[in-house]
Amino acid sequence: MAILDIQAFRSTPASHDPFDHIIVPNFVPAARLDAVLADLPQMEKGGSFPIHGLRLGSVARTMVEELEGPDFRDAVAAKFNLDLDDAATMITLRGRSREKDGRIHTDSTAKRVTVLLYLNRETDAWSAHQGCLRLLRQPDTLDDFATEVPPVNGTLLVFPNTATAWHGHKQFVGERYVVQLNYMTGDAAARSELRRHRISAFLKRLTA
Repeated sequence: MAILDIQAFRSTPASHDPFDHIIVPNFVPAARLDAVLADLPQMEKGGSFPIHGLRLGSVARTMVEELEGPDFRDAVAAKFNLDLDDAATMITLRGRSREKDGRIHTDSTAKRVTVLLYLNRETDAWSAHQGCLRLLRQPDTLDDFATEVPPVNGTLLVFPNTATAWHGHKQFVGERYVVQLNYMTGDAAARSELRRHRISAFLKRLTA
């Protein structure tokens, strides 16, 4: 049985304010979300970790395979009119948010498309807008935003990376699981980014 609702992504129209993006609530349907959450590793350190270096249960592994698979790639390419056939991918997992996380930024120019899949249950923190990603119209304030994405219930956010794709969130410290998949500009870019994440993950384990 498929984990991800790729058809829901295909049927969701793109939004264009403040930049091209698609948000799909329940991309991991409620009936499968609990099994995915139970299969995620406990993560005590902040930062992004290469997901294939982590211990995932079988349901979470299947979810990752579907996210990296050709059906979803083709759907993203069609939705944004992109050629992603030869695009290398990079996929990481974050399990905790730190005080310094969420600052306004655009993604690295090595990333053509950013895919964020949020794997958390609803809590009072999200209701208070802490840790909820905002898509911003300018780089100087979190208050001028077009939409806000609570990081809950298997919600999916996808956007092509541009010089004005500013995003960030109000400070949140604690558990905040998000899978990030990127279609990269080239194999060298993907290798460089993954090498950086692997070195960071190794150093975090040394100081655990």
